[in-house]
Amino acid sequence: MPNTNADANANANAKNANTTIDRDTLRELADAGNESAMDRLADLADAAGDVEELSELLDEGSAHAGFLLTRRAVAAGDARELQRICDAGYDGADEELARLLTAPADGRRAGPVRVCPPSVPPTSTASM
Repeated sequence: MPNTNADANANANAKNANTTIDRDTLRELADAGNESAMDRLADLADAAGDVEELSELLDEGSAHAGFLLTRRAVAAGDARELQRICDAGYDGADEELARLLTAPADGRRAGPVRVCPPSVPPTSTASM
């Protein structure tokens, strides 16, 4: 007996049902320290445009949430948000904030400057 489109769709739906984890389960796993669950929650929040949830995940230590928030802040040119992300502990925001703050008005790129509170004294290759 040949497979029909209906059979193929039923099989695909059954496979998706087995791999889809609800948000509450992801939250429980993330609260228990599962980094993959936290990353998945961050992806869902990003897809939904839920910056508040991304910020909460960042505050809980999600580097992936920091990455996603940094990407959004860079796209918006939001130096304050980049500083907040940096202060929350995501190191990737540091370089982006420095790039934003040191970009000359003519659009040429200046050298790197560390702007987040470092664990060691910063070194600057660009003068401010």
